[in-house]
Amino acid sequence: MILIIGIAVGRFTAPGDPNAEPTYGKTGLPKNCRAVIQTNLDAWAAKQYSADDIFLSISRNCGQNGYSWGR
Repeated sequence: MILIIGIAVGRFTAPGDPNAEPTYGKTGLPKNCRAVIQTNLDAWAAKQYSADDIFLSISRNCGQNGYSWGR
């Protein structure tokens, strides 16, 4: 019973997913991975960047050691 109460309390008091919504900085640049992905998809669809450039950006910003995790 204590375990169930602990899980319930933890679930409702834990911080939310930092990537649940795209977040942009004051300059309009993406701050989290969801925003990075969306910005890259929009740029690729507009033929601003190649697929290779898009994948490098995603890897750099949202990869295992990416800069945009949880920000």
